[in-house]
Amino acid sequence: MTTFVATQIDTAEQARREAPIALWGVTAALAWAAAAAAAEAWPDLGDWLETRRFAVGAAALATAFLALAAVGRRWPRGGAWIRDRGPWLTASGVVLTLWQLASAKFGWLPLPFFPPPQALIEVYTEDYVALGASVLASMKLLVVGFAIGAVLGFVTGVAIGWSRRAGYWVHPVLRFVGPLPATAWLPIAFFAFPTSWSASIFLIALATGFPVTVLTWSGIASVNARYYDVARTLGARPWFLVLRVAVPAAMPHVFVGLFMALGAAFSVLMVAELVGVKAGIGFYMQWAQGWASYANVYAALVVLALLCSGSITVLFRLRDRVLSWQKGLVQW
Repeated sequence: MTTFVATQIDTAEQARREAPIALWGVTAALAWAAAAAAAEAWPDLGDWLETRRFAVGAAALATAFLALAAVGRRWPRGGAWIRDRGPWLTASGVVLTLWQLASAKFGWLPLPFFPPPQALIEVYTEDYVALGASVLASMKLLVVGFAIGAVLGFVTGVAIGWSRRAGYWVHPVLRFVGPLPATAWLPIAFFAFPTSWSASIFLIALATGFPVTVLTWSGIASVNARYYDVARTLGARPWFLVLRVAVPAAMPHVFVGLFMALGAAFSVLMVAELVGVKAGIGFYMQWAQGWASYANVYAALVVLALLCSGSITVLFRLRDRVLSWQKGLVQW
C-alpha cells in the first residue's frame, strides 16, 4: 500500500512538472506562428525584400518550440529549457506580431522611424560587411581601453589598500578625478592625444579604472587581519601576504568593480565613437541616422545589446572559474 501511494505521488509530481512544458511550448509556438501569419496574410506598405524569409524563420521557430513541448518528457534538458523560457518566448512572439502589423502592414508607426523586423534582416543580409567592420573596430577599442583601465585600476587599488604611503598620495587624486564622468574629459582628451583613437582609449581606461580601483581598495582593506597573522606565523614575507593572502581574498570585490567598469566602458565607447572616432558601432549609427536609415540604427542597437550581454557572460564565466572556491560559501 505504501509503495502504491508513493508511486501515485511520483506520477502526480511528474505530471505537474510536465504540464508547464506543454503549456509554454504550445503558447510560444502559437505566438511565433501568429508572427509568421501576420507577415504573410497582409501586403506590405513598403518594399521589404525579406518578408518571406522572416515568415519562414518565425514558422520554423514555432515548429521547433512545438517539437520541444512534444519531446519534453523524453528529453529533460529540452523540456526544462522550454518551460523556463516559455513566457519570454511567448512575449517576444506577441511583440513581433504587433510590431509587424503596426509598421509593415497598417502603418500605425510612422516610417522610416519605425521600420518592421524584416528591415533589420535586410541590414544583416546586405550590409553585414560594414556592420561587421564596425563591430570589429568597436571591440578593438573596448578591449584595449578596458584592459588598460582594469590593470591600472587593480594595481592602484592594491597599492592604496596595502600601503598607507600610497594611499596618502593617490587617494586625494582619486577623489578629485574619479567622480568626474569620463565624458567630461572629452575636450581635453581629443586635444592632448595625437589621434582620436588614442584619446578614446584614454577615456575608456579612465572610466574603467575608477570603479576597479575603488572596489579593489575596498577588498584589500577589508581582509581579516587574522589571515595575515597566521601567514606571518608560518614565515610569510610581505610580497607573499599581498599576492597570496590579500589579493585572493579581495577578488570578489575586484569582480564587482569589473562588472561596474564594463557598463561604464560601453557608455564611453559609444560617446567617443559618436564624437570623434571614425569607425565603430557608434559611428555606424550616426552615419545611418544621417541618411535616415533607421533600420540600420536598430540593427546596430541589437548587435550592441548582444555584445554587452556577451561581454557580461564572459566576465561571469571568468568569475566562476577564478572564484570556484566561493560557490559553497556565497549564493551566486
